[in-house]
Amino acid sequence: MQPSEEIKSRLDIVDVIREYIQLQAAGVNFRAKCPFHREKTPSFVVSPEKQIYHCFGCGEGGDLFSFVMKMEGIEFVEALRLLAPKAGVALKKQNPEAASKRNKILDILELSRRYYHKIFLEEASARNAREYIKKRELSADTIEEWQIGYSPDSWDTVGKLLRAKGYKENEIFVAGLIVKSNKNNRFYDRFRSRIMFPINDINGNTVAFSARVSPEKEATEQMGKYINSPQTPVYDKSKILFGLDKAKLEIKKEDLAIVVEGQMDAISAHQAGFKNVVASSGTALTTEQIQLLKRFSNNIALAFDMDAAGEMATERGIREAMRLEMNIKIIEVPNGKDPDDCIRENPNDWVLAVKNAKSMMEYYFAKTFAGLDMLKLDDKRGAAKILLPIIAGLKNVVEKDHWLKELSNRIDVGEPLLRESITTAKPRVERTYGQKKEAKIKIQKQAREEKISEYFLALLLKFNSYLGYAINYLQVEQIFGQNNQEFYKNLIIYYNNSVNINLDDYKEWLKNIDNNNGTNTKTINQLKLLNKLVILVDEEFSDIDEVGAKSEIISLALALKKQYYLEKMKGVEKLIIEAEKQGDENKVRILMEDFKSFSEEVKELKNSI
Repeated sequence: MQPSEEIKSRLDIVDVIREYIQLQAAGVNFRAKCPFHREKTPSFVVSPEKQIYHCFGCGEGGDLFSFVMKMEGIEFVEALRLLAPKAGVALKKQNPEAASKRNKILDILELSRRYYHKIFLEEASARNAREYIKKRELSADTIEEWQIGYSPDSWDTVGKLLRAKGYKENEIFVAGLIVKSNKNNRFYDRFRSRIMFPINDINGNTVAFSARVSPEKEATEQMGKYINSPQTPVYDKSKILFGLDKAKLEIKKEDLAIVVEGQMDAISAHQAGFKNVVASSGTALTTEQIQLLKRFSNNIALAFDMDAAGEMATERGIREAMRLEMNIKIIEVPNGKDPDDCIRENPNDWVLAVKNAKSMMEYYFAKTFAGLDMLKLDDKRGAAKILLPIIAGLKNVVEKDHWLKELSNRIDVGEPLLRESITTAKPRVERTYGQKKEAKIKIQKQAREEKISEYFLALLLKFNSYLGYAINYLQVEQIFGQNNQEFYKNLIIYYNNSVNINLDDYKEWLKNIDNNNGTNTKTINQLKLLNKLVILVDEEFSDIDEVGAKSEIISLALALKKQYYLEKMKGVEKLIIEAEKQGDENKVRILMEDFKSFSEEVKELKNSI
């Protein structure tokens, strides 16, 4: 029997499809709303007798393989690989040279995961990592279930292991496990001396890693407390929810998906028996992530931090869930704790927090009225301006009527007047993050960031052995000041085309970069800045040694990168407000993706500082 036939003989199409959508018995068959097109009346039919499905709305149909291929966006071979473990069918190992690119990457990541896990469990070098996990009170069963691992403190251990197994350097690079050096074009391991958390797709395939620095290295770590795999052909962070492969059946059983921010939050929740929890890994929820959750439940509860980024992430999740007509609640963890801390200290507090989760509108009302004085007309008007568009966006007329009455009572304005206003209010959420600053303050702040940029450039000139680190870590646009940016860009070009860095040579190179012998305005400004930086480093860093310079360069780079993304967030906020005023929902969605990305970067950088 062919593997595909054996899989079909062992799996029931109803059970397979139930992992993706909710089916209701309808005589001898099962019905559901079609997952492939929008419809109000269920026209998607599954026949357990014939082991096929068909949608009478859009015409899609086939067997369990075609369903999985369509849902996952994969080819037949990948569907075969996905379904084989569920059926208990062993597939013959494919030759790495003959396997598809995607399958090669999955094989590389699976092998690496098993290697990292073995190191964590057995090697003396992972002792501190094991102690850290022990302090976080994770059991041996939990460590095994989540395949927690450890990456050795070595530049080429994983690369050598994978090359010895027949994988090419470029394949390992595409999988995100090695990085190319700008200095000598050699490859080295991306993850070194870190606690490894495998990130799986919905089917349990390891597609990436989140890596926490080992405790003994925290004080000296350059690259940040957490680093993650880059985007690869198998990993798109906007389409992955950490722990969903383990939580999906419990989400369906409880008819509720709880979304937390951190991976440890999700792991602690599962260990304590709360297995319907997934993590967004510090990002705002995306449309794709919510669509994944919608396969298993129409109910979502968010437990995010309530800082500015957390609030924006929460609001983004609410908007996306509303758009997909899902029910949303907000969990407020007692005393501002993380879910991880709350669950470990007192699981009953977590149970109560989930039980007492606020509805979306309760959250918005509490957030809007915080700090407002209802004796002031401006505050009343402000509350109405924020809440009326949200109420207008509610689909259920009973719910809409209830919250209209609640708003009327809270601001002491007649309900008929509000009802009249709501007919003209566009369904949108008013953004109120951030306040406008005076031009003088902005100029002072810009000057400060430009000064930091100058210090950074000055140190690179004197301690040019760290130019490779700078080029890898900080982009030209993350330097503040146009002249500073131009200088950094020129320094990178010079570095990439020179064997040795010499200030006198660099000065001559600057003069002749445009074949003008240093006579145009741009070149003159660059030469002036060069002189300024040479003096600056002697004035400000005369006593600094190599070790101190390295620490200072890293610190300045982190500060510049963080400020760059904060500025980006503020700019996007303004664009979001304008787009919402214009009612351009498509533009708002695109901008929110940008905000989510910048917010995630800021959060990772905060963990690094």
